[in-house]
Amino acid sequence: MSELAATKAAPNRLLALWNSVIGKKVVMAVTGAVLVLFVIGHMVGNLKIFSGAEEINAYSRFLREVGWPEFGYGQLLWIVRSVLFLSVILHITAAVQLTRMNWQARPVGYESRKNVETSWGALTMRWGGLLLAVFIVFHLFHFTGGMVGFEPGQFEHLAVYQNVVAGFQNVPIALFYIIAMGALCLHLDHGIWSALQTLGWVTQGNTKTLKITSRIIALIIFAGFISVPISVLAGWLR
Repeated sequence: MSELAATKAAPNRLLALWNSVIGKKVVMAVTGAVLVLFVIGHMVGNLKIFSGAEEINAYSRFLREVGWPEFGYGQLLWIVRSVLFLSVILHITAAVQLTRMNWQARPVGYESRKNVETSWGALTMRWGGLLLAVFIVFHLFHFTGGMVGFEPGQFEHLAVYQNVVAGFQNVPIALFYIIAMGALCLHLDHGIWSALQTLGWVTQGNTKTLKITSRIIALIIFAGFISVPISVLAGWLR
């Protein structure tokens, strides 16, 4: 095979993989793993709020200064954000296209879905994913940009502690955050397990263990995230 033919063949193989069901599942598994790692890191960072304003505000500055002097202020953070954005787009695109492929393969719905999907995570995967997509957009406008959910002049750049406390004192926003974290918990409960299965890490002997592990990880993430708005609402953080 000539060098030119080999160059053309490689993209064609990638395109063929992307157009296949297994290819889309692999993309969802890999991008899902990237997003789960981010979610865990984000949760750990959020919990620094219980160490006080100085600790979490310093952490916020660190995220923008990390990589210096090889990277300028905030550059590495924007690289991470770009990877996350691409992962989200690929994850959602693959999920939507997989859903359409499933509908085309099964135009007539099941008379009974009792034995098809066996967990709340599986049952709510699509609608939960849609809720999470809406939440991500709102969250960026809220805590990242300070463009919604704050009184004029209330949001202060890099003052994470003050912004979080002020933001979650708005009860509807705090409740929306908690509900969204519930959807995330269900999504991870099924999603982590599905990713492990897609990547071939599930065997007959470890199935139960990995399902329990997926659920434990999802519950820990849920508890970690909602502890912040609950603490603000209860007056423990102020």
